[in-house]
Amino acid sequence: MAFFARPASASAAVRIVNPNIQNELVQPSRKDSAQRRCRNVMIYGYCKFEDKGCVYYHPPAEEVFSAPARSASPAAATTTGTSPISAHAVNAPVFVPKASSLSLASSPSAPVTGQSLTSSSPSSPAPPDYQSTEHYSYSDSEQVAEFYDDSQAHFNAYPAGYVQNMEVPFYTNPSQVYMNEPLDHHLYTPTIPSAFISSSTGNHFVNPSSELRQILQERSHTSRSAPLLGSNLPEELQGYHTFVPIDTVSSPDRKKFFNLNSIVYRATNSTDGIPYVLRRIENFRLMQQAAFIPIEAWSQIRHPNIVPVYEAFTTRAFNDSSLVVVYSYYPKSQTLFDAHLKSPPSSAFSQHLQNGGGRVALGHSHSLPQIAHFGQSLPSSFATSQSLHQLQSNGIPERILWSYIVQIASAIKRVHEAGLAVRTIDATKILLTGKNRVRIGSCAVWDVLTYDQHLDVVALQHDDLQHFGRLIFALCCHNPQATTNGNFQKSLEIISKTYSHDVKSIALFLISKNHPHKNISTVFEMISSKLSMELDDALEGMDILENEMLSELENARLVRLLCKFGFINERPEFARDSRWSETGDRYIIKLFRDYVFHQISEHGTPVTNMSHVLTCLNKLDAGTEEKIMLVARDEQSCLVVSYKEIKACVEAAFSDLSRASSTR
Repeated sequence: MAFFARPASASAAVRIVNPNIQNELVQPSRKDSAQRRCRNVMIYGYCKFEDKGCVYYHPPAEEVFSAPARSASPAAATTTGTSPISAHAVNAPVFVPKASSLSLASSPSAPVTGQSLTSSSPSSPAPPDYQSTEHYSYSDSEQVAEFYDDSQAHFNAYPAGYVQNMEVPFYTNPSQVYMNEPLDHHLYTPTIPSAFISSSTGNHFVNPSSELRQILQERSHTSRSAPLLGSNLPEELQGYHTFVPIDTVSSPDRKKFFNLNSIVYRATNSTDGIPYVLRRIENFRLMQQAAFIPIEAWSQIRHPNIVPVYEAFTTRAFNDSSLVVVYSYYPKSQTLFDAHLKSPPSSAFSQHLQNGGGRVALGHSHSLPQIAHFGQSLPSSFATSQSLHQLQSNGIPERILWSYIVQIASAIKRVHEAGLAVRTIDATKILLTGKNRVRIGSCAVWDVLTYDQHLDVVALQHDDLQHFGRLIFALCCHNPQATTNGNFQKSLEIISKTYSHDVKSIALFLISKNHPHKNISTVFEMISSKLSMELDDALEGMDILENEMLSELENARLVRLLCKFGFINERPEFARDSRWSETGDRYIIKLFRDYVFHQISEHGTPVTNMSHVLTCLNKLDAGTEEKIMLVARDEQSCLVVSYKEIKACVEAAFSDLSRASSTR
């Protein structure tokens, strides 16, 4: 088996043949330059090697341009009045000392100044006219020209205005300059330091990193669930299709507006393909078209705690006259009633907290007392010390309760500033769409149903605050009827012993009827101390989500590599070459593909190791200096190359294909 090391050349292609140590590179013959004027004569006026074998032309003394005597220091040369270099002298060939490994391909017509010391890439060969200079043997003190590294051609070692003021060119050794390599933008972006992110434990609004992906996958699965067979729903309605009922028609606690039944569907819009929620009000006859005016006003309201309203229309597709209002769809959401107030009250709430809804663990459902719902009379032990202790240990944590209060108050403020009233501050109309995130839903329905009654907006806004207070009582006591049927005093006692004085104060202020300064602005003054805590948690949650997005920023890097392999490998023909993909740099890419994907074990079975594939592709994408050995399929030859060289081969081959496709 022959062994090859990669040659130091611009191309990564390696010829796979048997090595022959007798083949040596033959240097090109030196061009006869006897008629070229010696540059020493042009610069110094004489050549010390004229009688020692210098092959260049030495004109007689009368033809030599008058030049000052050779000075021991460059400073002495600058004291003359005129420059000793003529315009023709600049065209002299550049010295290439034998000991120097650098080369300079300067333009023969460009003046030798600080700005003109530029050249081509470092790998470019020197012109053949002065490629071989073995007969020159200058010492360091006699060397008058030194050559700059082409990669530092943009570096100007002279101060500003120096070249314009000097009269005689001055040559010196260039100072060593270290160039900073550009950053690789395709590499993974570093994440936020762990000292600033508590991603392992989650946040008040964001689930832990280990659960976040699963929650998002469940939401995606829910939004694409198939409709039930035999549901007798319309196939298409006003551009919406694939109707799936969210509420159960046979449910005894169906949501009602006045005495009208309501049911909620999920449907997909034919225009954008996004699922929406359609709330249908059954058996409603619209008397005038002007009733849809509030829908236009509600569609302009966008708030993070309000479910957006899009449109409304009437239809007879459900075998009756129905009103349909379209909202945004939030999969895997539930109402506050289902999460906290539905019997048994702790089962759904415990599941919510297990999904990241709170920071305290709730007990089992049998540890709670049987609390009445929907106006039933409370048991005699409702206000006993044991019941209070159980409510305190199994109730909504005060931090979550304050989060609900701040979010709902913010939504009410936005609606009141728009000159509207919410009118749906109820546990069955407020959705829990995420971890401690609530949104007021079913907006604008009351405005359409009661459009012809011309109700006072100020009175309706006052009712919003009163319903808000009732909602706080219901959440604190786990009882929708906490403020009715003679339960107010017992509910107030529960709040006093379970929650802080601030919760009791805001609940009493909202539920009061004749307070002189009762408005949403006063509410914000009372809860101002809780706003900073809510803002801190929201910003921390945003940092966590940003950190999660950074981990997915370059998740398509390996896919881009595989796509390039697909374009290059096994290509039948390119540039009229049927073996294009089998020769040169492309052959190395083919061998690397076999190294990554086509390995076999000692038993002759295929190796399907995903870790090996991911490791190799990541190293290739980063272009590391690690070397690997690529063996040909006939096992008669092999190559030792680095990932950096393979990456250069891939980029060069793909660039050839890209240029060819762009020119046609």
